Formats: sequence, structure tokens, C-alpha cells
Amino acid sequence: MTVDVTPHLNFRGRAREALTFYRDALGGELVLVTYADAHAVQDPAEADQVMWGQVVAPSGVRVMAYDVPAATAYDAGTIPFFVSLRGDDADEVSALWSGLADGATVLQDLGPSGWAPLYGMLRDRFGVTWVLDVAVAYPA
Repeated sequence: MTVDVTPHLNFRGRAREALTFYRDALGGELVLVTYADAHAVQDPAEADQVMWGQVVAPSGVRVMAYDVPAATAYDAGTIPFFVSLRGDDADEVSALWSGLADGATVLQDLGPSGWAPLYGMLRDRFGVTWVLDVAVAYPA
């Protein structure tokens, strides 16, 4: 059995914009279900906001997101989590970095590190911190 970890990102009115950006940056398919689509509208002003959405890239990267309704408390937090993208191909990791770097604050430039041939960290324009690296085999 395989279990995949998928980050689920919470936004307030920006989930569609964020998922569209992630689709463009990471490649893949975007699926969106609005509150109206799901017949779950609590506030008519939020009918077209995202109740559930995801990007699934050919590389296996998967990101989910939704818009927290105004009736629910929401605080994005300071650093609630990191999203880690780890691959075995430096060119692929570099391409993902290039896509995510658009409008981002680079926290650690993408380059060699003491534990990986390629590592970098950035905070994208939506405040999500991404860690990208090339995986290495560690002895058992």
C-alpha cells in the first residue's frame, strides 16, 4: 500500500489564484469545486470561492487548497508548515524552483548544501514556504 502526503493549504478568498499559480509553476491539472458547485453556499458573496481544489502534476506533486468561509475563524499563522518537494533529478527540481520563485522571497538560494546536492527554500507570494531538494540515498 502507498500513502501520499498532500499539503492542504487554507486561504481566505485566494485559493483559486494560488492553485492556478501552482498549476502554472509545477505543471499538471487543476480541479476546482466552488461552494456553489457543491450546493454548500453559506454566504452568497462566497459562492464562487473554492470549497475544494487540487493540482496534480505529472511529476507526482499534489497540492490541495480551499477558501475558509468568513463564518470560520482564520489565521494563516507565521510558519504553520513547509511544503517539501524532493526529487532525484536536479534539472526537474530546478525547473520547479523556477516556477515557484515568481514573486517569491528566497530564504535560501537553490544550490549545493551539506546534506543534498541541491537545496533551496522560498516563501511564495501567498506566504507558503517551500523547501526543494535533490534526494540522496542515506545508508541504512
